[in-house]
Amino acid sequence: MPGGRLTHEDRRRIAEGLESGLGYAEIARELDRPTSTVSREVARNGGARGYRADHAHYATSSRARRSRPPGRDAGPDTGPAEGDRAVVQDFAERFAVMMVDGGLPRMAARVLAQLYTADTSSLTAAELVQVLRVSPASISKAVGYLEQVGMIHREPDARRRLQHYIIAEDVWVHAWKVSARTNLNWAETAAEGAELLGAESPAGGRLSKMADFFHRLGEDMAGGPAFEVIDDAFTVVAALLHATRPLTAEELTTALGWPPARVTDALVNAAKYAEYTDPVVLDQPTSDTYTAVPTPTRLSPDQLAALS
Repeated sequence: MPGGRLTHEDRRRIAEGLESGLGYAEIARELDRPTSTVSREVARNGGARGYRADHAHYATSSRARRSRPPGRDAGPDTGPAEGDRAVVQDFAERFAVMMVDGGLPRMAARVLAQLYTADTSSLTAAELVQVLRVSPASISKAVGYLEQVGMIHREPDARRRLQHYIIAEDVWVHAWKVSARTNLNWAETAAEGAELLGAESPAGGRLSKMADFFHRLGEDMAGGPAFEVIDDAFTVVAALLHATRPLTAEELTTALGWPPARVTDALVNAAKYAEYTDPVVLDQPTSDTYTAVPTPTRLSPDQLAALS
């Protein structure tokens, strides 16, 4: 029974066997390996459901390199092998495609993916040019974009006239905040357009809906409306349900013992955040009275007819 380390091809056959539903013993027989070798390999690299041949091969090579004592001559294996580099590069390109799908410019995504998958803590422009095989101008433009949005920063080399590019520690938190702020900017601009054109006009109506959508999306990304805002809205809706009749803002002020401004804000927010109060929403039977009713779209016309 052959010994030695598992090859990349061995790992591909293990992955295929797992995908086909074979047990460790069956896979081991096909490879002419001990069952324990296959079971340890799978357990160490994601388990039966998460095992990926390329990832397992590179991860195993990386662990072997890290385990070598400093200064020891590891022979021709020292450093990542050509096959390992190809695996990492393939992952980096797939990682970049995912970020492009999320809205990042293509070259900026490729640069960021290389920084994430590099063995070192930073890369220079020359290193990025070499690995991505693009012009220095392309790298400069991508780096400029990533710096502008706060995803990377540069540090000068103390000994050479070089710049090292490093991923910001809070890169994704910063990106999330930028995205949330962008959505709120869209909402504010659309609301301004709706007011300018008139909410009753077709264009104003479209812009008004757009403003509502991006305002809610931006608030959700920023953590949603404050708890106090939603809690007051819930309280007003609960009071109207309990009253079982329309009430004025003045009557709510008296019943709840709140200042008038707080009641007014709660009524505005109950209407504004109807998705939070669902399946009950605020309704105005007259211009100065309020009540709580079932969400109109919660039940279909047939369901409403059956209930009636």
